[in-house]
Amino acid sequence: MDYLYRAIEKARRKRDGNIGKIPAPGTKPPLRPPPVQPGAGVPDLSQPEDALQASGTTSHSGGVNKAAAPRKSPSTVHNPVTAKRKAAPPAPAVVHYSRTRKINPDNVDLIQNRVIAGEIDDPRAEAYRQLRSQVLSTLKRHRLNTLAITSAHPDAGKTLTAVNLAISISLELNQTVLLVDLDLREPNVHTTLNLEIEMGIVDHLRHGEALENILVNPGYPRLVVLPGLPQGHHSSELLTSPEMQSFLDDITLRYSNRIIIFDLPPLLRNDDAMAFAPKVDACLLVVEEGVTTASDMQRCMQLLKHSKLLGTILNKAR
Repeated sequence: MDYLYRAIEKARRKRDGNIGKIPAPGTKPPLRPPPVQPGAGVPDLSQPEDALQASGTTSHSGGVNKAAAPRKSPSTVHNPVTAKRKAAPPAPAVVHYSRTRKINPDNVDLIQNRVIAGEIDDPRAEAYRQLRSQVLSTLKRHRLNTLAITSAHPDAGKTLTAVNLAISISLELNQTVLLVDLDLREPNVHTTLNLEIEMGIVDHLRHGEALENILVNPGYPRLVVLPGLPQGHHSSELLTSPEMQSFLDDITLRYSNRIIIFDLPPLLRNDDAMAFAPKVDACLLVVEEGVTTASDMQRCMQLLKHSKLLGTILNKAR
């Protein structure tokens, strides 16, 4: 895979950050590995550099391949979305969760779907706990709360990553999460969680259906899911529509203290993810080992050049 990492380093230039490494199905890392140290395969996101711009390219052999961006104090980090949010009018009334439908999926089915972040005794969940810690550290430091997750191609594991990360974050006692399925052509969040739904986000955007009637609690106390149903054609137009912008303004005001995760379509399938990514605070890119090529990575970096890339996740690594 050396060719891929060299290509990533060249493509990302000052914008690279390797967030984590998620094992392939069937592999079992140690239950309690030693704490991740800077230069040990994962960047030190606790440093005050602007991790949304550059954090130094890291290789699996350890060591930083490229100097990080100049240090900035947290007070100098500028984010237009955050600045706009501070000047926004008072938030509207919050969703009444007594009306939110609750579904408790069968735990055996969830594990079969590799939804394992809530399984304390499953060693595979440790990768998601480490990912959670690194993501939350960066988001909180820069006062960000919206995160998009995408990949180059379908079946790279982006939806599974979004679901497991959302669950893992929601297990924090003081942290709540909203998971939104914006892969409008092939939504899979509800199937991954074994949720039976009749409406999705498109019903809210196109027909004005109240969010309270669409939101689902999948059995985790501090997690709420806004599912999706297949939209078909013109999905990119819907993602950039005034209705979508109004929806984003609404939920970022309603849920200013919680993490909002968007499961986006693959970058190289259509222009949906590229059109929506600049609207969120930060993005994560899932890279599938052995499938995502150097050329794919270069194209993804080009498509995300106007977005704030938090880092990459090497998925299905053995």
